[in-house]
Amino acid sequence: MEKFKAAMLLGAVGDALGHRNARKDSSDSGRKVQEEPRASGGQDQLVPSQERWPVSDNTIMHLTTAAALTTGSGFGAATKAMCIGMRYWKPERLETLVEVSIECGRMTHNHPTGFLGSLCTALFASYAAQGKPLEQWGRDMMQTVPLAEEYCKKTIRHLAEYQEHWFYFEAKWQFYLEERKISEDTGSKATFPDRYDAEEREKAYRKWSSEGRGGRRGHDAPMIAYDALLGAGDNWTELCQRAMCHGGESGATGTIAGCLFGLLHGLDAVPTGLYQDLEHKEELARLGEALYRLSTQEK
Repeated sequence: MEKFKAAMLLGAVGDALGHRNARKDSSDSGRKVQEEPRASGGQDQLVPSQERWPVSDNTIMHLTTAAALTTGSGFGAATKAMCIGMRYWKPERLETLVEVSIECGRMTHNHPTGFLGSLCTALFASYAAQGKPLEQWGRDMMQTVPLAEEYCKKTIRHLAEYQEHWFYFEAKWQFYLEERKISEDTGSKATFPDRYDAEEREKAYRKWSSEGRGGRRGHDAPMIAYDALLGAGDNWTELCQRAMCHGGESGATGTIAGCLFGLLHGLDAVPTGLYQDLEHKEELARLGEALYRLSTQEK
């Protein structure tokens, strides 16, 4: 239960940190984005709050989705899907996870790059809850995409018009997995370049993007978050450097990465100041507890 609560809280922390950075004029440079936290004593000394480091609509949408999943009142306009993976994390609920995450994504992003991104983040959350090795997540997600296609064939009238975008999502992810040398089950860790500082990461994120701004779309936002998790391990500060402090849509990538980090590692490695005054803190914790209770009690 504590990791589910941590996931909801740290998703919002990642959003607050990334959202503030994304609004800066210097947002075209990951190196420049990292200057303010250093001037304030480092990421660990920041105190996100409604006044200084508010959350964005990423967190509001995630809250709305989580509330819908725990009350049965519908899905609203939410697109953030990690909580869907938390609600249906058990392997036997995969079919439900696929259907709910796709429909949730289609409400506002009715094209494959968008709703497959929703599926991806939901799957990653379920893998974290299951305790799957991190290097396995990308491969297992790619193996689930055909299930999503079968579902969409039954529910989307003009699916043939989406084939180019569908292929684009799969091709981008296959390229990424091959680049990190985790496209096959060799048991090895992800491989990173010898030099992979803020400047080099910025180049990589832009390369993965379809618009030259990392994290703007449903394929590269979870990709950047995943890459950050692979590189940071259980180091929260390193995760922030990689997922919350770059020149792209760092609010989106920070939300995903923070939530998944919480599911993997809980709050122990995170300074309490980052969430003690967090906007919507009580509601986020309550929903994390509710998601855990419902997902574990159902038969």
